[in-house]
Amino acid sequence: MKIEKHGLVIGATALVLTAVAITGAGLHLPKGVAFFKDSPKELIDEVWQVVDRQYVDGTFNQKDWRSIRKQYLQKDYKDKEAVYKGARQMLKNLGDPYTRFMDPKEFRDLQVETSGQLIGVGIQLSQNEKTKKLEVIAPIEDTSASKAGILSKDIILKIDGKSTAGMDVNKAVQLIRGKEGTSVKLTIQRDGSQVLSFNLLRQQIEIHPVEAKYRPKELGGIGYIRLKQFSANAATEMGTAIQKLESQGATGYVLDLRSNPGGLLYGAIDIARMWLDDGKIVSTVNRQGTGDVSSANHTAITKKPLVILVDRGSASASEILSGALQDNKRAQLVGVTTFGKGLVQSVRPLIDGAGMAVTIAKYYTPNGKDINHAGIKPDVEVKLSKSQIQSFVKDRTKVGTPADPQYAKAIQILQVAIARNGTSAQKK
Repeated sequence: MKIEKHGLVIGATALVLTAVAITGAGLHLPKGVAFFKDSPKELIDEVWQVVDRQYVDGTFNQKDWRSIRKQYLQKDYKDKEAVYKGARQMLKNLGDPYTRFMDPKEFRDLQVETSGQLIGVGIQLSQNEKTKKLEVIAPIEDTSASKAGILSKDIILKIDGKSTAGMDVNKAVQLIRGKEGTSVKLTIQRDGSQVLSFNLLRQQIEIHPVEAKYRPKELGGIGYIRLKQFSANAATEMGTAIQKLESQGATGYVLDLRSNPGGLLYGAIDIARMWLDDGKIVSTVNRQGTGDVSSANHTAITKKPLVILVDRGSASASEILSGALQDNKRAQLVGVTTFGKGLVQSVRPLIDGAGMAVTIAKYYTPNGKDINHAGIKPDVEVKLSKSQIQSFVKDRTKVGTPADPQYAKAIQILQVAIARNGTSAQKK
């Protein structure tokens, strides 16, 4: 994980904590620990300053941000935990669950999450901005959560019998994570009414973000690529996968982004450039109304037909990638409307080894769509029934095969595109 002077720019969804415990990987903490001991309010002021300079909403959620600074600097803090609690309370005034303070351990956990090695149950958590309830963005594939049947949009009601009412993501993660080999009981609400309980085993999770297969019996040989999340090594693995499939003679591709909760913003841009030779990829706009535009740079590895699978667990960086390829007519999207996270955050180290994530911009697809809350609609909608979803939970080998209705539709679309592509090549 790369943390620069101004922080790590990352898709907002990836900043929600996975229920993990640290397993290694050192973090170079910033200087200033001694100073923090002498002046604990320095941390409060540093958090305030970061928000004051960078936060995307210049009205600060219609709050008097300068008055809030004065209020929290006047408080007495007996110890570090009191300071950390104060920093979290101050940030709650913004009403943004993605701008958050992380104590030193939580900050180290974030590094582990993005590096691809962790211990946990495999749930990506968020706090719903409207209801304030704890919501599952997506379970990580091949983990306790995904195998048990946890789904995107599930609401966590209890953790080991403790109600999550009014609980923030940090507290929930502390309760869910634990020693490898132990279990945690989650009570969840599904579709607004159904209440279910799951006993999940905490275990080591090694995430290899890209899974690629060459399928010679389908349409003369296609490449199927499953991208699980945009971690630090996702772009490298994706490039290797595409090049190998090209050497095997793939005639077209299915890129599966279902239940991919997102991750590093630049990972999405780098991967988009592997598929798109020319055109805009994404634009980000800060509170001053200015921002950056990222575009393709004529480095596409392949121009062969592409279909992308998405669902409501496809979020953040997944939406950047799928939105870019859809708007540029490079790929057709099959599935259901995506999660709807159009925010970009920066992760910054603070004194005392703590850190924070601050929402610094909104992002827009090449055609200028703001997908925050709305999500991206597929070109061809294919919904899965509850029984089909449960069937795939029980038997993951069916996912991405002809037994998978969304995949089957992708193959139908790809067949037409490959035929058209072949005809065009002959004319040339």
